[in-house]
Amino acid sequence: MDKTNYAFRTELDLSYKETLERVKEELQAEGFGVLTEVDVEKVMDEKLGVKFRPYTIIGACNPPLSSRAFNTNLEAGLVLPCNVIIYEQEGKSVVVIADPVTMISTIGDPRLDEVANEARIRLQRVIEKIEKLLVHSS
Repeated sequence: MDKTNYAFRTELDLSYKETLERVKEELQAEGFGVLTEVDVEKVMDEKLGVKFRPYTIIGACNPPLSSRAFNTNLEAGLVLPCNVIIYEQEGKSVVVIADPVTMISTIGDPRLDEVANEARIRLQRVIEKIEKLLVHSS
């Protein structure tokens, strides 16, 4: 897993479709449901007539964590749900998960730090579990 100042990232020697399913399974195992799922390839084709690579944006939500965030600061909804992207690149699948600590920090409310840290731990585990199950290459 690679870490940037805003996300966790990994590349996998696995098909895009299989990676998408594995990500959803691991999100569920960590208590996250899929609130939104945008097939960017399909949208680009339908709306613009443009061919694009396989690319999905998932809005993942952990209801207990979200509830805590909303009850602490209603504006937490500006950075929720947690965004996950999966796309195909050079025959590999790339998974990138936004770091909730970075996203929540934009609100500037330290009362949200505990929730963001718990979400970060769970989302990092999603990538770690996928990497353990599959052949990893970077």
